Amino acid sequence: MSGDQVNSRGEAALIAALLAGDQEAFRTLVSKHNDTMLRVARSMLPGKGLAEEVVQETWLAVLQGLPRFEGRSSLKTWMFRILTNRGRTRSRKEGRTIPISALNEDDSSADAFDRVGMWRRPLNRWEGTPEKGAADRELGQAIEEAVAQLPERQRQVLTYRDMKGWTSVEVCNVMEISETNQRVLLHRARTKVRLALADYLEGRR
Repeated sequence: MSGDQVNSRGEAALIAALLAGDQEAFRTLVSKHNDTMLRVARSMLPGKGLAEEVVQETWLAVLQGLPRFEGRSSLKTWMFRILTNRGRTRSRKEGRTIPISALNEDDSSADAFDRVGMWRRPLNRWEGTPEKGAADRELGQAIEEAVAQLPERQRQVLTYRDMKGWTSVEVCNVMEISETNQRVLLHRARTKVRLALADYLEGRR
């Protein structure tokens, strides 16, 4: 039996449990995905409070819509598509710029930029010195500022791919974009962040 078949059967069992009102199954689902949902919502909305509201609305929509879920995509893809659509709608209503603080409230997301593979190394020259702690905090702030300046879709792709480690297929399915479009958005987002951090590091020398 292939891994896809095992996953498919496991998801079918989970959906059946959810439809039967199994609260433990729902708690497990929330525990698995809520943090990522919140991080994605915060990449789209101005403030943690609004992001939490959208995530709560998304979970309610998932419960209400589950009887109509047809399985044309994975349950995860379907849920995050709901989140993305609701986040987009709320973002248009708010019509405000995302504050930098919203990208890293109670979150060590800056560390996830190791997935990009090139921004922790330059700080090694401060290792073992009193300045290192301050330098790391400043770098984290520079990362937040760079990400905050990205257009929404670039910021969203970067969040899924580099902060949460999703595959390109998952991102394409959730955002309903082509692989080529996803690749272009990710490349542009990474490039802008790298350039911004290069300027920051250059200024510290």
